[in-house]
Amino acid sequence: MPKGILVVLEQYNGELRKVSLELLSEGRRLADMAGLKVTGVLLGQNLKDLAAAAASYGADKVIVVDDPALKDYTTGAYTSVLNRVIRDEEPEVVMMGNTGIGRDLAPRLAQRLGVGCASDCVAVSVDPAYKLRFKRPVYAGKAYAEVATEARPILATIRPNSFSVAAPNPDHQAEVVEVAASIDAADLRAIVKEVIRQASSRPELTDANVIVSGGRAMKNAENFKILEDLADTIGAAVGASRAAVDSGYREYKYQVGQTGKTVSPTLYIACGISGAIQHLAGMGSAKVIVAINKDPEANIFTVADYGIVGDVFEIVPLLTEEFKKQLA
Repeated sequence: MPKGILVVLEQYNGELRKVSLELLSEGRRLADMAGLKVTGVLLGQNLKDLAAAAASYGADKVIVVDDPALKDYTTGAYTSVLNRVIRDEEPEVVMMGNTGIGRDLAPRLAQRLGVGCASDCVAVSVDPAYKLRFKRPVYAGKAYAEVATEARPILATIRPNSFSVAAPNPDHQAEVVEVAASIDAADLRAIVKEVIRQASSRPELTDANVIVSGGRAMKNAENFKILEDLADTIGAAVGASRAAVDSGYREYKYQVGQTGKTVSPTLYIACGISGAIQHLAGMGSAKVIVAINKDPEANIFTVADYGIVGDVFEIVPLLTEEFKKQLA
């Protein structure tokens, strides 16, 4: 009998990231269906208080690896520690977010463990034999593939916002196990000396429930101010198409698309974005898509749930004012 589902948890500023809560919630659902246990793994420094949070979202066991060498993410150290934890736990499946860390870790762990890796998955199902199957987009989101492997464990990275977060249950208890990092010096090929973070009150792009994105039609970087005003009004993140980034209107970290970040928000507002297939590959799984474009033939309207044909410089400020009235 497989030993369960292992979730690699990410934290930021002393709190579990939203994608980790999603994975714990989904892991709990799958575990209850297949009669498995959910184990969360926390790597970092001063993380003991997060174990209770992980338990409240469904973890039956929380492995805490607390070490100064793990305070900031480094590929070698995290890969080494997780490789050992996974071998000791022998889980059926290992899930982590399809974040920068997850995309870096998963293939390295798959190579060390000699197993396959399903990346950027958006759904999980359990077949009649209680085997897990992962659904992932292929061909830039034009189709979906179901992935299942015979080798164990299955490694999978999950696109943020693919699952809903269950209500926390403070009465749910978890076994907390502290494990020594025991990092080999050979694994510390890179050491983080300093992390400089840019302060922002807006949510991180891949975690955001609402995103307002602009394209080349914004004309210059200064015009993104109207999108920022809308985003700040509704608590959204600000994104950009590759065309806008290539034109210098926005930094690369804001790029949404096949060569940028893949997002899956509840609401995606595309402003002056034509809808190139590369952009659609990065945001096509949004629950609701609103497109604003003065070209009625723009490709973005083929995927939009709601479309507004008009000038973004006229429409967006009107939307901002209307949202302010409604929220007041």
